[in-house]
Amino acid sequence: MDEVKIVDTTLRDGQQSLWAYRMRTGAMLPAMEDLDSAGFEAIEFVTPGPQFARMVRDLKEDPWVWLRAGTERARRTPLRIHGSVASRLSPIPRSTQHLMLEKLAGMGIRTTRASDPWNDFDELDETVRMMSEHGIQTILNLVYSVSPRHTVEYFADKAREAASRNPYRICLKDVGGLMTVEAAHQVIPAVVAAVGDVPLEFHAHCTNGLAPYISLLAADYGIRVLHASVPPLADGDSQPSVFDLVRNLTARGYSVDVDLQRLEPVREHLERVRRREDLPAGASRVFDAAIYEHQVPGGMLSNLRFQLAGLGMEHRLPETLDEAARVRADLGYPIMVTPLAQFVGSQAAINVMTGARYKHVTDEIIQYATGVWGKEAAEVMDPDLRADILSRPRAREVVAGTAREPGLEEVRTTYGAELSDEELLTRVFAGVGAGPLDLEGGERIPQTYADYRGHRRSIQDVIRAVDNSRTVTGVYVRRGSSAIEIRR
Repeated sequence: MDEVKIVDTTLRDGQQSLWAYRMRTGAMLPAMEDLDSAGFEAIEFVTPGPQFARMVRDLKEDPWVWLRAGTERARRTPLRIHGSVASRLSPIPRSTQHLMLEKLAGMGIRTTRASDPWNDFDELDETVRMMSEHGIQTILNLVYSVSPRHTVEYFADKAREAASRNPYRICLKDVGGLMTVEAAHQVIPAVVAAVGDVPLEFHAHCTNGLAPYISLLAADYGIRVLHASVPPLADGDSQPSVFDLVRNLTARGYSVDVDLQRLEPVREHLERVRRREDLPAGASRVFDAAIYEHQVPGGMLSNLRFQLAGLGMEHRLPETLDEAARVRADLGYPIMVTPLAQFVGSQAAINVMTGARYKHVTDEIIQYATGVWGKEAAEVMDPDLRADILSRPRAREVVAGTAREPGLEEVRTTYGAELSDEELLTRVFAGVGAGPLDLEGGERIPQTYADYRGHRRSIQDVIRAVDNSRTVTGVYVRRGSSAIEIRR
């Protein structure tokens, strides 16, 4: 009987895709022991850039409390970083990337799964080398997309290109949940044939309701590692439910060594978290042809919905998604994966809210036009739009600001020479400057399911929750960020 292994994505991609990284440390920690004991191949654990930003800016939590306590509870199952540690919406100096990797490797994390938004594996070579220096092995993502440029031959060629590097593994990643059954029957066997003996994983989002079945097809075509999540952080914009996937694989004749009974308390706990925090549950989706136009992935959808809701403009999400399709075409059909998905989505929202296309552009769109976010970008985007963007005075400032790579001592000088390594990394990866951060420590954080049930949020938590729900009066685009910011 063929064995299929499962990688758990609950606390990383599940919460990113459905809850926009809004789960607190005290909600995640109680689940770690059962996740660790359930028999997963690995657990996706942290994405330093966006996760640090959410924990520090919005939750007012010290991310190192989660990192230290979470890794201590993983005694059986390997934990993974997701992405390169440069995965934030603005470039992170290599010197601080190395320092972050040193810290994560010191906590026992030995694997990452990294993408280049253009499937440019030449560009990923530097990430692989950097990871290897710190004893971390890299799974190369081959990201699926749909456009006139993304043919079956394209994916077969890219799979061969990735396999030629003899990586630890390759992951066929359908970040937008775009793969149809017809496409799966063509693309998956072509990729399997192209990679040869390199082990494959399959990662897909349920955005269009098809990933649970296509994951089974991936197994049928020989992929032996699939990704899944625990409800309510499964389905919808997230990965397939581990309960459904394991049962379907078993019915199909595969052996899967995952203890579903061990995961029932996790499901019950996360449902309790969802109700307490008024967060959405993943649910099965019906097929929606519009997804093939905007291709905004699950993680970006949840953040975009969250940002628009904060501005009192959630009703304009459909309009923003329509505009995202147009922006993506203008930019030459980039693959909608971090950070390009955020650039496209944020620029679309700005175009909609200002009522004028590209009257205001983010610094990252300017960088995109110069090739900072992939040399292919400058070659495939609309030439008239590129010329217009690069003719603006701000473009000269942005180009000058990205020309030099600061060393670690210069970074320390910028943020504060007296800061510890962890404090420095918190500020760099969360994108916050000088001044007190006022982050909550570990003394009040629930450690068990019972602790969480008995936990009551502090008055500071309540004040922050009320503050975050106030009516807004306007928006502005902060230079140096694709984020939409709120002016009250």
